Amino acid sequence: MVMKNARCCMFCVLFFLCFSIHLNLSEGDDSITANQSLSGSLNQTIVSAGQTFELGFFTRGNFSRYYVGIWYKNVIQQAIVWVANREKPISDINSAELKILDGNLVLVVKSQDPIWSTNVSSTNSNSLVATLNDDGNLVLRDGSEPRSSEGFWQSFDHPADTLLPGAKIAYDKRTKAKQLLISWKNSEDPAPGLFSLELDPNGSQYQYIIKWNRTRQYWTSGAWNGHNFSLVPEMTRNSIFNFSYVDNINEAYLTYSLYNPESISKLVINVSGQIKLTSWWQGAEDWNSAWSQPRLQCEVYGYCGAFGTCNQNSSPYCSCLRGFKPKFENDWNLRDYSGGCVREIVLPQCGNGSTSTGKKDKFLQNPQVSLPVNSQTVIAGSAGE
Repeated sequence: MVMKNARCCMFCVLFFLCFSIHLNLSEGDDSITANQSLSGSLNQTIVSAGQTFELGFFTRGNFSRYYVGIWYKNVIQQAIVWVANREKPISDINSAELKILDGNLVLVVKSQDPIWSTNVSSTNSNSLVATLNDDGNLVLRDGSEPRSSEGFWQSFDHPADTLLPGAKIAYDKRTKAKQLLISWKNSEDPAPGLFSLELDPNGSQYQYIIKWNRTRQYWTSGAWNGHNFSLVPEMTRNSIFNFSYVDNINEAYLTYSLYNPESISKLVINVSGQIKLTSWWQGAEDWNSAWSQPRLQCEVYGYCGAFGTCNQNSSPYCSCLRGFKPKFENDWNLRDYSGGCVREIVLPQCGNGSTSTGKKDKFLQNPQVSLPVNSQTVIAGSAGE
């Protein structure tokens, strides 16, 4: 009888311990605390309180490159909206860990070498909490502060290629600092690509611009007219999105929200150099496009690279001029055409001076094609000449 009671007591203790552990994990499933971490080997994640966003490790394609990112949880086609270590991928997922260390949220590998860090000065690590909010914002704060606090660091201040509702692309008038959306390198590599969106403080009327290689501007939104940016009238031609532009003594920025709380949305500068505003609602099979800028893909500067042509009516848009081939075939398969095209054969005369074929080099007419920016012209007497 004593043995039976002892076994029952032991079972009760074990059950209580297991139940307690389960409670602790459930209470922290949207946060990383000082004594918890995310393990890459266990493919652990945290999920926002409303089950809208998820943070964890991910990879793309067949590459052994892993990243920490945030994505919409309940969307069929996984949409990555933020990436921590986009410039430093992890090669060994089994040794990766995201945890709070020395007052920061840090991504480390087994050797404890930091791959990525929030890099802020904060209080004692033991009191810190990194919480994934239901708006998709990851906030590092003191555990005693309310969840609504901005904390020491937040992912909304360090966007990747995506602007979520409630976030902003700002220009700080005090520090002259800009927040940029920067495209992925290609469809499988979140490293910073060629295209960026920023708020341009040129003159008294600010406007958003898209740049190629952070230098060449090829699109502008126009100035804000009180309802929308002048060259983007589509902003007010819908019943889904509510845009707001703020311009005060400290900063200027654009933000937006959704009229329907059951919908989700993202504004992305994609690998093709366009910004696209899309939405998703329960039961949909794909993202619904509201608008994109520039409106035509072929208006994107340098989209098809050197010796490439862009045709708005073809798929894909890019092709090489006759006698040329893609310089980087794999990149073209990943929708990165920036490497352009190279000659399939060396020109007999222009290339190496050889005339062994007996053929002369000549120009090939390419009608109905617009010339590129900064094109050069040579006058000729006739087409044959």
